Amino acid sequence: MHPFRTLLVTALCLVLSACAEDTTDHKTPLPEPAAGLDIQAERWGEADGRPVDLYTLTNSSGMQVTITNYGGIVVSIIVPDRNGNLADISLGFDNLEGYLAGHPYFGATVGRFANRIRNAKFELEGVEYKMPVNNDPHHLHGGVNGFDKKVWDVLPIKEPNSIGVSMSYYSPDGEEGYPGNLSVMTVFRLTEDNELRIDYTATTDKTTIVSLTNHTYFNLAGQGNGTILDQVVTFQADEFLERYEADNTPTGRILSVKGTPVDFTSPHTIGERIDQVGAGYGHCMVLKNSQDGSLGLAGTFYEPNSGRLMEIYTTKPGAQFYTGQSLDGSAIGKGGVAYGKHAAFCFETEYYPDTPNQPNFPSAVLKPGETYSHTTVHKFSVR
Repeated sequence: MHPFRTLLVTALCLVLSACAEDTTDHKTPLPEPAAGLDIQAERWGEADGRPVDLYTLTNSSGMQVTITNYGGIVVSIIVPDRNGNLADISLGFDNLEGYLAGHPYFGATVGRFANRIRNAKFELEGVEYKMPVNNDPHHLHGGVNGFDKKVWDVLPIKEPNSIGVSMSYYSPDGEEGYPGNLSVMTVFRLTEDNELRIDYTATTDKTTIVSLTNHTYFNLAGQGNGTILDQVVTFQADEFLERYEADNTPTGRILSVKGTPVDFTSPHTIGERIDQVGAGYGHCMVLKNSQDGSLGLAGTFYEPNSGRLMEIYTTKPGAQFYTGQSLDGSAIGKGGVAYGKHAAFCFETEYYPDTPNQPNFPSAVLKPGETYSHTTVHKFSVR
């Protein structure tokens, strides 16, 4: 069986275990989710000669997540504040054309390898692999034509307490310089507990490297509603990766956060010490609760005026904290808003950047017969 089909069958057996029906048979109805959970699909346009759709997931409390199969992009996340008022807290565009024109990975599924690979090359099993340079002189977020620019295949998911979509993509050997035919699946679920859960799986027929993430830009006050400098963050991270300031790649050293402006072990606003790190944060945090691959709390993010609280849990060892300092107003987003400096933050759960060239970092190598897996949960509440 083709490796893509093998992964598809295996993953669907897991994510649809509550359902005895075969969802590939469109004549067989999907199981009905709990009252209030809903999924709607609409045609959004076309890319690379293939249809692009928009999938809107809604739960009974009014939380709504919209995802497109172009780039596996989270287009919007609408959540209530402490008074029940809804707002979209993620940056993006009102139409597909905005994404097709190029953007800084708003909401995108990133791969094969999230973050930077220094000098766009790495060695694996005695072979040197060179990838396209798209962050001179480095390789960033899967390359020039990474997963964020692919049209993914989609299956809907309806479960008793969640609603979602399963997106799959087959990446051929040599794509963007990576070895091996890679079969990838990303499953997005919205739960009745106001959780956006993202599960990633991948298999390969040749030893390769894999690190997937989601690149949503968050502003808990609502997209277009000021900067994120007054929002309060707490990280479950006692260490971070030392970086070369010139190009934001890791030196290979893991440092204690104690006594540094990267110490968020207790709550601090994003803007409190941001002037001590140059233009803004762009640091990989070493997460203490998920070093063994278990799902653990990575960080909490709070917006005092609205009361919105986001907790992020992950199974990956690192998370890139980025505060949108490269946004310069040239990206005109939803509702005609020009996204300027510090309009949002990102918290990209992943293997550490440049892992293939850093032997002391947790390995991102995937071999035939193994399955890459990664879960990240965004849990929303108010206080």
